[in-house]
Amino acid sequence: MTLTEKRAWCLLVATLGTYTWYVVTVLHRAGDKPLRDTPYAWTLLISIGAAIVASIIVEIVLGIVNPRGARRKDERDRTIERIGDRVGQSFVVIGAVSALAMAMAQWHWFWIANVIYLCFAVSAVLSSVAKIIMNRRAVPEP
Repeated sequence: MTLTEKRAWCLLVATLGTYTWYVVTVLHRAGDKPLRDTPYAWTLLISIGAAIVASIIVEIVLGIVNPRGARRKDERDRTIERIGDRVGQSFVVIGAVSALAMAMAQWHWFWIANVIYLCFAVSAVLSSVAKIIMNRRAVPEP
């Protein structure tokens, strides 16, 4: 397994874990009241921060375990990262456009924030999955 694939797996697990924790926590807090009245901001920030910290810690551990491998990237690794990032970026744009439309329609900020976070999570998941698949199969020509 290449370092690029290990990084993709780590980001995938961190994203799925923290987003799942966020959704479960918010739904639990909501109880019988409407979701938009549920306090979510700190939970959202903690979830995002935890995913970032987990990714940084894993990156450090991977660098310690294989110091030469952490610095070595060939053309295939760069191509995989570039294409994988492009796959994920599409959902960042979808989230931004969705949030813009929701704001113009004057939706509650709970829904706007959550659609943005959902699209960030989907972006990270799709990017990671694309990188994992490309690491295991042939990389398409740019």
